[in-house]
Amino acid sequence: MNYRHIYHAGNFADVLKHAVLSRLVLYAQNKDKAFRFLDTHAGIGLYDLSSEEAQKTGEWLDGIGKLVDAEFSPEVAEILAPYLGAVKELNPKGGVKFYPGSPKLARMLFRPQDRLSAMELHPEDFARLSRLFEGDYQARVTELDGWLALGAHLPPKEKRGIVLIDPPFEEEGEYDRMVRGLANAYRKFSGGTYCLWYPMKKGAPIKDFHEQLNALDIPKMLCVELTVKSDRDLVGLNGSGLVIVNPPFTLKDELHTILPAIKTALAQDRYASQRCFWIRGEHTDAEA
Repeated sequence: MNYRHIYHAGNFADVLKHAVLSRLVLYAQNKDKAFRFLDTHAGIGLYDLSSEEAQKTGEWLDGIGKLVDAEFSPEVAEILAPYLGAVKELNPKGGVKFYPGSPKLARMLFRPQDRLSAMELHPEDFARLSRLFEGDYQARVTELDGWLALGAHLPPKEKRGIVLIDPPFEEEGEYDRMVRGLANAYRKFSGGTYCLWYPMKKGAPIKDFHEQLNALDIPKMLCVELTVKSDRDLVGLNGSGLVIVNPPFTLKDELHTILPAIKTALAQDRYASQRCFWIRGEHTDAEA
């Protein structure tokens, strides 16, 4: 994968990630007390899908491009409304030209008391992210390796928070690094909700990754995966997953409601699939 997220913004992996993130943000707002959203690999925050980079791959066409105007049942539409509503707010003339990255999406859903800490190491992307949130008292942008933020920025002063760990997976050992990062972060901030994104492609060590997570003995870890095509294609991703630590109690039922509809909308061949299961917690399982 290319580190610059502009090449992948709005793709099927973003759809899953951002649909889940929107639910986490709204659930955190069930309490009046403020919370902080920490994004460890924030990117530029807002993506122009008409740009040369986005057009070069066209990945968004098989992601948000298919989802934004799809017809859903009332139950599915209600759960996806915060996410798709934010996308449509950025594109009042219809279609999808602008797409919100995770920090922008969360910020669009914030109440006045909620706060954003966005980390980005790439100098150009950091500069663009800083300009996006310039003058915004609810947002703090830091030029920092996101892995270091798990130590330096936890626990948040609000004592409530969502942490998105979404690295580019360009280096060897990123799955192992994610496990270590979560273990260190959880020791400092066990009450936070963590959302770990990972890519799925042929040969990826997903089973080992899940086993390592299970060995951390963290009480509640929910996993959701979406594949849109067979893994026989050795180029690019065939799916992606999220591990949610301390998930909202409603999340699994919501995912069971929306996943079949998202899979149907985004499937690229007959091998598309989805699953949602507990790695640890409630009743640890391996259901499809």
